[in-house]
Amino acid sequence: MPHPGTLLEISDLIVDFDPTTLQRIPVPQDTVTQRLRDNGQRRAADIVAAMPTSGAMLETEFVDQLLIRVHCEMQRLSEEFQHGRRVLELLLPMLTALRKQGVRPPFRVVDIGCGTGYVIRWLAAHQAELPEHVELLGVDFNSALVARATQLAAAEDLSCSFLADNAFTLEQPSTIFLSTGVIHHFRGTDLAAFFQQHAQTGVQAFAHFDFQPTVFAPIGAWLFHWIRMREPLSLHDGVVSARRAHHATRLLEAARNAECFRCGMYSRWVTPGIPRVMQAVVGIRDQLVDGFRQALGVRDRRLEELS
Repeated sequence: MPHPGTLLEISDLIVDFDPTTLQRIPVPQDTVTQRLRDNGQRRAADIVAAMPTSGAMLETEFVDQLLIRVHCEMQRLSEEFQHGRRVLELLLPMLTALRKQGVRPPFRVVDIGCGTGYVIRWLAAHQAELPEHVELLGVDFNSALVARATQLAAAEDLSCSFLADNAFTLEQPSTIFLSTGVIHHFRGTDLAAFFQQHAQTGVQAFAHFDFQPTVFAPIGAWLFHWIRMREPLSLHDGVVSARRAHHATRLLEAARNAECFRCGMYSRWVTPGIPRVMQAVVGIRDQLVDGFRQALGVRDRRLEELS
């Protein structure tokens, strides 16, 4: 088995987009299966080999519908782990700090790699807990996932929106960036580049959530995914995600490439020695730090190494 840092996720390989135009690029099935086999991931290669093709290319419609089903399964886990509440726990102090510092609304909260939009939809469903003039936007490269997020928000009569776009090049300025399960997809220099783009947008704060890598994480991920997931891709990628998650030191090293931010790790431990499932790398503009920490209140003790 390859080292966890070199493991590949199927979902990263079966879709491709032009980074400038976001146009969909056809993906050859043989290229994906061979890459997985060369990496020692035979089970993953078999999953891709069973997917339908159009000519030599993976069938786009099938891939999109598969990813939608996978995101629906992921939402169940997010609901069980009360992830929406976890995000709100950080978002509210950030918004409070913005108001205290005199930053003028509206405050635009943007979820990067939103998928079918669970976090943004959860926040919209709890809009009463948010201050006034907060706009909720989910952004993803995949237009099929964005379309499903939009459908779900409409069915739930929620005040939020979704775009198939690049979060770092939006026409309207973003105030706060969020993401869940996204940052482990960035490896090597791409991780530092991801954070560098934050400073270039003028965003005021960010919170990126991901699995916390511990010796128990792969076992726990396998158990929960085995119980809850029905799609082979969900089970495979869910476990691999936990194994690929970046350690706190690596995240902080990369996050500090975002100039003008004070960065730290949030909510890593239930009690000393007992890790939480998720951790978040947090970044706050210098002038907002005091207001943010005051607004956190007793939860400030969960914030480590803010520097």
